[in-house]
Amino acid sequence: MVTETFCAEETFALGRSIGEKAKPGDIYLLSGSLGVGKTVFTQGVAAGLGISEPVSSPTFTIVQEYTDGRLPFYHFDVYRIDDVEEMEEIGYDDYFFGGGVCMIEWAELIRDILPDNCISVRIEKDLSRGFDYRRITIE
Repeated sequence: MVTETFCAEETFALGRSIGEKAKPGDIYLLSGSLGVGKTVFTQGVAAGLGISEPVSSPTFTIVQEYTDGRLPFYHFDVYRIDDVEEMEEIGYDDYFFGGGVCMIEWAELIRDILPDNCISVRIEKDLSRGFDYRRITIE
């Protein structure tokens, strides 16, 4: 599925729609360059899950846990992972195979431990279409 958005509100709304449909065990692999709207999309997913607390990027903590929605939501940023063993230390399998929803940024760094049923979300800019234009591919 490819969706085009033309403002942050539309990117958020697409994320919300995904969150509303999310099921226990869903794992989303989120990719896109810096400033492309990954956090806005993730905030939308959280809203769709009924999470009311503020959602921010977990760059320095690896994973942020949000548990006040209809499903637990785990937002990973694995950019700083040097070795897959670090994921084992935080108990990644409890997150990946539990009853929540995972959003993983920089997932290519932990490819070896990802389940087969992950959903890829790629967000891209095209400045020729406008500053706020985003092409979001979900597969």
